[in-house]
Amino acid sequence: MSRTIRFNAFDMNCVAHQSPGLWRHPEDRSWDYNTLDYWVDLAKALEVGGFDGLFIADVLGTYDVFAGTDEAAIRQGAQIPVADPLLLVSAMAHATEHLGFGITAGTGFEHPYPFARRLSTLDHLTRGRIGWNIVTGYLPAAARNMGEVDQLEHDARYDHADEYLTVLYKLWEGSWERDAVRRDKDHGVFADPAKVHHIGHRGEHFSVPGIHLSEPSPQGSPVIYQAGASPRGVKFAAENAEAIFVGAPTKDILRKLVTNIREQLVRAGRGAYDARIYTLLTIITAETDEAARTKAEEYQRYASAEGALVFMSGWMGIDLSRYDLDEPIGNVESNAIQSAVAAFQQASDTGKEWTIRDIAAWGGIGGMGPVLVGSGDSVAEQLLEWAEETDVDGFNLAYAVTPGTFTDVIEHVVPALEARGAYDREYVPGTLRHKLFGQGDLLPDHHRGASFRVGGANSTVDDSLRHGAGVQA
Repeated sequence: MSRTIRFNAFDMNCVAHQSPGLWRHPEDRSWDYNTLDYWVDLAKALEVGGFDGLFIADVLGTYDVFAGTDEAAIRQGAQIPVADPLLLVSAMAHATEHLGFGITAGTGFEHPYPFARRLSTLDHLTRGRIGWNIVTGYLPAAARNMGEVDQLEHDARYDHADEYLTVLYKLWEGSWERDAVRRDKDHGVFADPAKVHHIGHRGEHFSVPGIHLSEPSPQGSPVIYQAGASPRGVKFAAENAEAIFVGAPTKDILRKLVTNIREQLVRAGRGAYDARIYTLLTIITAETDEAARTKAEEYQRYASAEGALVFMSGWMGIDLSRYDLDEPIGNVESNAIQSAVAAFQQASDTGKEWTIRDIAAWGGIGGMGPVLVGSGDSVAEQLLEWAEETDVDGFNLAYAVTPGTFTDVIEHVVPALEARGAYDREYVPGTLRHKLFGQGDLLPDHHRGASFRVGGANSTVDDSLRHGAGVQA
């Protein structure tokens, strides 16, 4: 086989991540999310399975679009309560050697200066296995609780994120030269001040004159993840992302998304395959097709229609409680995730327009992504069809129950893919960036962020500010 399937595990530091109601299933451990044992055990299992990484989602806010209140979200445990994802990484990294960690954090409500240090710290502690999933935010509750009336308009959030990332690139790439740390005991010089530069950033949203607080980490900039699929989001991803997450209910929709992203990568001056594209998907598998179907039917009995509509309302920015269950979704403008609206406005494989009831049934397990059901061999063949027909690189696997869904995939699907020459459990040595692309630990020279490297095309090193000269306290 010429194509190799790649997997990420998709989880969140909460109870009901993508499958609301399944926390009630006797085999589900998602309620154990606030213990290190859960996360360390999961990380070890994923590494045995050869997963690229554990991608941990996050939201800062509650899903309160449905019926204009957060009561249904609280009742269903729909991503609330939710804990910080970054604090999980050190323990998991210590227990593994190769597994990558993609951590979600938003650009809307934290200044980039301390955030840059936090990511560099994790890159050091993981020996270069950290990635950052950039989100601009979409829940109105997050904005309100940070003192704003609402989120910025969709495209304005990306304009703000552009400058946010510019500051980070300057700190990660343009402040400390790679050989700035000397550790010269004989001369009493730990780091060479001539090789540590103030970035002198003054922009519309941020003023950051000083140096980065961390010495150069293994990757410099962490691997950049991004999940926006609107036109503005795809442009942002094409300029920055090294791993891009998409979600589509059908192969036809996914093929169009992937084709567009690859075209946008080329327009941004990069190669069409300079970013790995993963699509959201859930697998329910067992020893036989019949056993897998029985398992799926059992899971479906625990799924919560209310919880699904809570999620869909938040993702689409539409209060779905106001619609009749059999009403078509219609044409909707949204300030939330526009890709969600676009996906459900398109026809399904049968040509039938989606209704509110269809959305609730679809979202009961696995959120916005499709669900594949079958034996390891059956699922392996389906995965290869999706990959061949859409040109997607891999799959961001959500769970029905955790860790059972992931361990089932490792037990049944991974060996079936290996038998077809379509999966490789052996990790490439080195950093996450090196594992994903087979070369280089740092951002490649043609990446936007590398241009901010000391001496790069966009370098704005301001040595007149060295030692604080000209800077007011």
